[in-house]
Amino acid sequence: MATKQRYQNPIVGDTVRLRMMVYSSNMLNNVQSIEKIDIYFLDPNGCTAENPQGRVLIETIDSASVVNESEGKYYIDLPATHPAYIIGNYLDVWSVILEEETEAVPYDNSFAIYPRLWYASPVPIVYDFGFRFTPNRITKGSIKPLIIQIIPNTPTATELQRYYTNVAIYSDLKISMAKKCDPCQPCEVDLRTVLDEVLIEDREKCQAFYTLDTTDMDCGLYDVWFKLEFGGNTYISDKNQLLVY
Repeated sequence: MATKQRYQNPIVGDTVRLRMMVYSSNMLNNVQSIEKIDIYFLDPNGCTAENPQGRVLIETIDSASVVNESEGKYYIDLPATHPAYIIGNYLDVWSVILEEETEAVPYDNSFAIYPRLWYASPVPIVYDFGFRFTPNRITKGSIKPLIIQIIPNTPTATELQRYYTNVAIYSDLKISMAKKCDPCQPCEVDLRTVLDEVLIEDREKCQAFYTLDTTDMDCGLYDVWFKLEFGGNTYISDKNQLLVY
């Protein structure tokens, strides 16, 4: 059973990692407690005046299943198994008690379960992926996300294009970073490596987000590259440059 983020096109049978980040005065901040998470299926045939979204309660997750991975960041791992989960749209409604409050406040988030996407070919698929990231200049001491975009280089055939886009959304993406050497210095990889194939977990469709802390990084140029794997193939990007100044 695969684990996917909410925007990685999960299918029936996957485990969906549902994240929620909580901010207070523009800072990530823990809440007093998370009481429960209600999972609703949005039934398009069940919409009424009293229930315009067609909400059908599938299950309630108690607070013991909530993981507080760091300040203000929470997640649950939801097994989307049949018959409880089918193809369609869902809400995860988090009941949260904020600091110095006594009543729970609901926060609605959404995710979808997608159909399994198949593609058959008499020859190996030989198309490629491009990678783009921003920003490429960061002031030393900044802590900010790199935004990485995966660009499928596919033909215009609709089914193959959909397949490759889904591969980009679903496949694990890893980031590596190493400081560039001056011409007079030896290229000692172990000493220059900042990130070595670190899995990027924050994903939204064909975009990924990696929070880079430059506080303890030296000023200078860094090589940044990405790795995507699926179906026995490995795609490694060109080395891009990031300036810390």
